Amino acid sequence: MKYPVFKDLIIFENEDYIIVNKPPFLATLEDRTPNATNLLKIARQYNPDLQACHRLDKDTSGCLVFAKNPAAYRNLAMQFEHREVYKVYHAVAWGNHKFEDQLVNKAILTNAKGVAKLSSQGKPAETYFTTLENYSRHTLVECMPVTGRLHQIRVHLASLKAPIVGDELYGGEQLYLSSLKRGFNLKKLTEEQPLIKRFALHSHTIGFRLPNEELIKVEAPYPKDFAVLIKQLRAY
Repeated sequence: MKYPVFKDLIIFENEDYIIVNKPPFLATLEDRTPNATNLLKIARQYNPDLQACHRLDKDTSGCLVFAKNPAAYRNLAMQFEHREVYKVYHAVAWGNHKFEDQLVNKAILTNAKGVAKLSSQGKPAETYFTTLENYSRHTLVECMPVTGRLHQIRVHLASLKAPIVGDELYGGEQLYLSSLKRGFNLKKLTEEQPLIKRFALHSHTIGFRLPNEELIKVEAPYPKDFAVLIKQLRAY
């Protein structure tokens, strides 16, 4: 993949923090892929002191915060620990759902391979879900995680029979234009590609207190693939 220019990803910057709109298909930190770059490496070419304050799954896009100094890092780490960070994600789920501040309070257990499942032996996990838009067979859902477990939103949505589009690990199938558009014709000898080549999850908003106690809230616009998916769902 072509790696982004870090400066182009910045949506907020002050003397303590940089918030970027993380592109999909790029790990936040080192992952299991040998010789692959990650967002932290790219960030440190821009400023060698940057620390990632949290992480997003490789395929998840959206708000990601970097601290410029140890005091700023500690300030936000404490807010994450005390569950004081305001986090809003948008997901496109299979099925037509009417969620209204629906709480899923189900513990999550993660295995050695990094796959999560609901289990009473797991760690407590809470997420609130609200429907933003309904389409014929899909729903745009606002997801507000209280805790920050691995794959929490993905597992909790799947438990509501609303798996995320493209999230095959947790029961969400790929979505093709041919299933939405009547009379869809594919060119000969070409294979149809899914409308989005990852699971449809975007970190839309993050809010927290700066070291001077000022509250900030930052929104990340949808990346192209997520925007196209929404556009096609609205059209058909």
